[in-house]
Amino acid sequence: MAHNVIAEGKRCLNCKNPLCRKGCPINTPIPQMISMFLAGEVKQAGKMVFENNPLSVVCSIVCNHGNQCQGHCIRGIKGEPVEVSTIENFVSSYYIDNIELDKAEPNGIKVAVVGSGPAGITIAIKMAQLGYDVTVFESKPKIGGVLRYGIPEFRLPRSIVDKYERILRSLGVKIRLNVTIGKAFGVEELFRDGFKAVSIGTGVTWPICLNIKGETLGHVHYGVHYLENPEVYNLGDGVIIIGAGNVAMDVARTALRRGVRDVKVVVRSDRYTASEEEKEYAEIEGAQFIFNKAPVEITDEGVIFADTECDENHRVIRTSESTELMRADSVMICVSQRPSNLILTQTEGLEINERGLAKINADGSTSREGVFASGDVVRGAKTVVEAAETSKRVAAAMDEYLRKKYL
Repeated sequence: MAHNVIAEGKRCLNCKNPLCRKGCPINTPIPQMISMFLAGEVKQAGKMVFENNPLSVVCSIVCNHGNQCQGHCIRGIKGEPVEVSTIENFVSSYYIDNIELDKAEPNGIKVAVVGSGPAGITIAIKMAQLGYDVTVFESKPKIGGVLRYGIPEFRLPRSIVDKYERILRSLGVKIRLNVTIGKAFGVEELFRDGFKAVSIGTGVTWPICLNIKGETLGHVHYGVHYLENPEVYNLGDGVIIIGAGNVAMDVARTALRRGVRDVKVVVRSDRYTASEEEKEYAEIEGAQFIFNKAPVEITDEGVIFADTECDENHRVIRTSESTELMRADSVMICVSQRPSNLILTQTEGLEINERGLAKINADGSTSREGVFASGDVVRGAKTVVEAAETSKRVAAAMDEYLRKKYL
C-alpha cells in the first residue's frame, strides 16, 4: 500500500496551474500536500489539509473523485490521472491518528451546533479552535449524521466517524445526544440559556414520497430509512429500487450484501444521477438497471410501471398509457430527501423557501439574528465536501458576528 501511494505521488507533475485543485469543491492544496508527503513531512501535510477541510479523511473515501480532483488531473488527458484520493487518504489517516490541533484561549462565548453530520462537525471543530464554548445537539444516539446513518459501513467505516467524536471532545466540545431541537426545547430556549449563536445543520433526513397509490403498503420502504439500520429489515428475495442517485446505489449494494438475490434499480428517465463509480460497483455486485419506467401504482405483488420517453436533455416528455407489473417482495423508494422541518418551522423569524430549506444570506446567516445554517438543510441533498466547504465559510461568518457583537 505504501509503495503504491509513493508511486502515485511521484507521478504528480506539480503543475503551476493545478487543475486538480480547481476541480476540488473545497480547494484542497493538492500539489503542496503531495510535495510535503514525498519530502517525509506527512504530519505537516495532514495538518495543512485538515485545516483546509476537517473532513479530509472522509472526503478521500466518499467524494466523486472522477468528477473532481482526479477528473481534472492533467495526466488524465492522455492516460491515467494521479490517484489524489489515495494520497489524501494516506496523509489524512496518518494525521487524524496523530492529531495536534491549535486552539485559541477560551473566550467564554457559548455556541450551539444543531446536528452532527458533515456541516455540524466542521463548524464545531472550527468554532472550538477559535476559543468558543461549543455544544453539539444530536437527535441520534451517536454523532455523524449521514456519515454514520446514511453511508454504508463498507463504504465508510464507522471507526472513522468515531474518531471525530474523540476530536470534538479533545477540543472541549460538549455533546448532547438523543435531543431533537424543536421537541423538548427550541432555539428560543438556547438563547435564553446563554448561547449567543446557533448553527443549524440538520441535513435532509425525511424522504420525498412518490405520492402514488400503494405507497403506504407494508412492504414499501424508503432508502434513507433503510440505510440507518438495514439489519432490522426483511426484504425477501426480490427488491425493486425506485431512484437513480447515490442513495439508490447504496441501498442496492447493501441489500445484495444482506442476501437479497434479485435487485432491480428502476429509473424514470434514460440516465442515472449517481456517480459512475457507484453505479459500476452496484452493477458488478449484481444490481440490474432498468431505464425509462415510471411508477404508476404499488401493489402487494410489486410495482406497476408505464414506459417513458426522454428528450435530448434526459427529461421525460411522454409516458405511455399502457402499463405492466414488475414483481418484487419489497419496494424501496429513493427519489431524494427533504429537511426535517421541526427546528425550521418552530423557530420564530426564521424564513424557509418553497422546498422547506432554510433561507440564508451569502455568509450563512438566516433571517433570525444569531442563527446560521449550512449543509444540506440549506442546499438540499449534496455531497460531504460541499457541506464542509460551506460550513467552513459559515464558521468564519459566525466568528465575525460574535466578535463584533460580544468581543
